[in-house]
Amino acid sequence: MVAQQTGRYSKYIRPISIFLDLLVITVLSLFFFRELNLNMVYYLLYQTFAWVFIAFIVKFYDVYRFTTPVEIISKLIRQAALFLLVVIAFFPFAKTVIFSGKAIAIFMSFSFAIIIFFKYFLFFYLKKYRITTKNNFRNAIIIGYTPEAIRLKEVFESRQDYGYRFQGYFSDKKQNAEIKGKVEDLKKFVIEMKIDEIYCSLNEISNEKLKDLVEFADDNNKAIKFIPDSKEIFSKNLKIDYYELFPVLSLQKTQLHNPTIKGVKRIFDIFFSLFVILFVLSWLIPLIAILIKLESKGPIFFKQGRPGLDENEFYCFKFRSMQVNQTTEREASKNDPRVTKMGRFMRKTSIDELPQFFNVLLGDMSVVGPRPHLWSQNKSYASKVKKYMVRHYVKPGITGLAQVKGYRGEIETDDDMINRIKFDVFYIENWSIVMDIKIIIQTVVNIFKGEDKAY
Repeated sequence: MVAQQTGRYSKYIRPISIFLDLLVITVLSLFFFRELNLNMVYYLLYQTFAWVFIAFIVKFYDVYRFTTPVEIISKLIRQAALFLLVVIAFFPFAKTVIFSGKAIAIFMSFSFAIIIFFKYFLFFYLKKYRITTKNNFRNAIIIGYTPEAIRLKEVFESRQDYGYRFQGYFSDKKQNAEIKGKVEDLKKFVIEMKIDEIYCSLNEISNEKLKDLVEFADDNNKAIKFIPDSKEIFSKNLKIDYYELFPVLSLQKTQLHNPTIKGVKRIFDIFFSLFVILFVLSWLIPLIAILIKLESKGPIFFKQGRPGLDENEFYCFKFRSMQVNQTTEREASKNDPRVTKMGRFMRKTSIDELPQFFNVLLGDMSVVGPRPHLWSQNKSYASKVKKYMVRHYVKPGITGLAQVKGYRGEIETDDDMINRIKFDVFYIENWSIVMDIKIIIQTVVNIFKGEDKAY
């Protein structure tokens, strides 16, 4: 049985939230687009449908009592990015309209400022309301007395804003003062104590009892949820597929394999790389080219085959920072004689990496992701470092979490690589658009600060 989100406010909050958001974008579009010669009837129908469709795709209104602020921010950013593209896309199809980037920017800014205010107020007011009034608390019990069950009980008690009132354990395997009774005593207790949600430890109950419990929950309109056992595999991202009517659970490598999230990240990469290419590289390339040529002979750009997504090779672009040499598979070290004076400055400030925005635009790389290693490093560490190959689940990045945490540059010991992989894997398994933005900001800060291992 799939656990249902049946909060007492749910049937009111979501429609009100949708109505307020649609009211905001409708009123503001009527005001800010009034001079753009739009057929407002057609546009408002298009805008309303687009907003609702995008919200459905990104699960914009799927916010529950246990949803974290980071998840809400991520949903807001995805909704804003896709909605902006949809608004812009309307204008080329209407020949008589006047396109105004300024009007669209102001409309989007005001719309999401108001929507964010609504979301903030609603989310935090309801949390505070639950704690102070306790009128919306949900009664919960747990089947099983495992370490996972005990931790869940501690979460209920420490996070009052989640809105749960723990009413006791039920277990056939253990008995103590905290356990209300055996599983067979549970049904009467659930009815008498008006229990809302039943949490069941998967390694506590037999299949027959579980089937009976699910039927009881269905018949009495109770939510039943399952606590994974101690096997770490069940803490991963699970998805359910159906082969006709047969359900099959499978592990997702990462949420970055979700088509919607991949699309959002790709759109961000395209816009960000275009911005850098048009407003930075357009004037920087000629300047860097002159400085490189003045110091040493050879090409302006250096390209090298690197392992990318699924370990497929691509050519990584850089400004040439070394004398032309035949030892390109050996990484740079401190006081490396191959590095030119101009190259040392570029490496210190990471300017030599900027041509990789062309790799991003071509789709070989992402703005943020694990840094692409040398092929020699891949061969050396793939079998030595646990989870090393996980970094090839996603596109390599110009910058990454490992880099902003200080694990960049020369690999002097195995621990250097192990720590780098730990951060790479953490990024892949816990990705969010907010994390990407924080990494980009920290990268810029580090460029101006300078880094000890950038040589």
